[in-house]
Amino acid sequence: MSLNPLLFDYVLCLGDNALVLAQRLGEWVGKGPALEEDIALTNVGLDLLGQARLWLTYAGEIEARYAPPGRSEDQLAFFRDATSYRNLLIVEQPNGSYADTMARQFLFDRWHLLLLEQLAGSSDERIAAIAAKAVKEVRYHAERSTDWVIRLGDGTTESHSRMQAALDALWMYTGEMFAAADSERTLLDAGIAADSAALQRPWQTAVEAVLADATLAIPADTWMQGGRARGGKQGIHTEHLSHLLAEMQVLPRSHPDARW
Repeated sequence: MSLNPLLFDYVLCLGDNALVLAQRLGEWVGKGPALEEDIALTNVGLDLLGQARLWLTYAGEIEARYAPPGRSEDQLAFFRDATSYRNLLIVEQPNGSYADTMARQFLFDRWHLLLLEQLAGSSDERIAAIAAKAVKEVRYHAERSTDWVIRLGDGTTESHSRMQAALDALWMYTGEMFAAADSERTLLDAGIAADSAALQRPWQTAVEAVLADATLAIPADTWMQGGRARGGKQGIHTEHLSHLLAEMQVLPRSHPDARW
């Protein structure tokens, strides 16, 4: 059995995570709480967009191996509906307040960093190369979002309350990060994919340490959204993704043959 269809779905998931979160962060441009922060958050979004381009370009090349000619990065980004997207549910959640945005970023960054560190040792040379490049950027992302969680959590009564509420609301989306789809297990056996389940303990340890410094509590609700058969990796999304894609895709879909 060829691994190419499984590999395509896996790389597509990596690209979709980065693309959707980049689009969310782009919604903050010109609206940040301070000019420096506005620029910093925009740069994080641009990092993720660059990573998305690398992943989606590779996904298109993999697709061409078994379904020629394959699709370009633009075709994969702009001409798929929500059910064809494979991103985690957490990245499509609305920005909300700045506490909501930074809580989402922190929970994702801590997982993303661990994931890329594993993928840098993938037996697939292209995955390893992209991960090795991206991990340098994501290490900064994780440091930055950690600082914001501590700053808001251990700040004023209002900022603490908002950050705690944000964590409580987003926590149920974190379980999906560690639930491996069946295709991932096959790729893991081939030395290509990361071991999603193995990331949970170091992620939990890192997150708990930061929340302790921020005087924030680990959310008590342990019910998790998504999973092996009912989450973003299987194309089952919240309504928020359709709204995001409608805005992101309207121009290329209205003028599919347009060129700069």
